[in-house]
Amino acid sequence: MDIPVVIFKDEGSVYGVNVPNIKGVHSWGDTVEDALKNVREAITSHIETLLELGEPVEIAQNKIEALQENPDHKGGIWALVEVDLDKLDSKPERINISLPRFVLSKIDRYADARHETRSGLLSRAALQLIDAESKSLEPT
Repeated sequence: MDIPVVIFKDEGSVYGVNVPNIKGVHSWGDTVEDALKNVREAITSHIETLLELGEPVEIAQNKIEALQENPDHKGGIWALVEVDLDKLDSKPERINISLPRFVLSKIDRYADARHETRSGLLSRAALQLIDAESKSLEPT
């Protein structure tokens, strides 16, 4: 999906990017290329967070011509950022994995004790692991 963004640059500042069709999403970069790369990541992260929280993902379908009428966007440079929403689909997908029986048994007991499904537990555990390891790789 192509998502319209508007880029601003004040003298002595970085390039700021707003995403008018997705409330609350914005980013920046030292160059136009960095700003566009960063805003693509901001859009993806925003949508992933909404999906993880079980909240609706709302992306308006306003065209650039309509968005340009907003006085807040005056003087901005418009671009389209491509985001593959298929990769962010929250629809469950059946997969086939192999686990030792004792591991599967432990998973099932743990999930049952918490009134959770096996799939829900494995999904939550994977997301927590990914999040924890991502944070440990961030520069301090």
